[in-house]
Amino acid sequence: MASSIDPDKITAVQAVLDRVSSWQETATDGTVKEEVRKGLDEVGVTLADHQIDALAAAIEEDAGEADAGEVLD
Repeated sequence: MASSIDPDKITAVQAVLDRVSSWQETATDGTVKEEVRKGLDEVGVTLADHQIDALAAAIEEDAGEADAGEVLD
């Protein structure tokens, strides 16, 4: 199932996920979500809190292999 979010936004969100994922193993609790929020602000993408929570959880659960399109379905 394809995400209902604009493909350009998915690309920007994926870039944020990739950046945060690159160091997430050493991050403290809450830091991943905070960094996802900061990254989204930097790329000008606004998501709902539950979407940000899902992205942060995917990074933590998937050992950095999170896919923005799948998470935001």
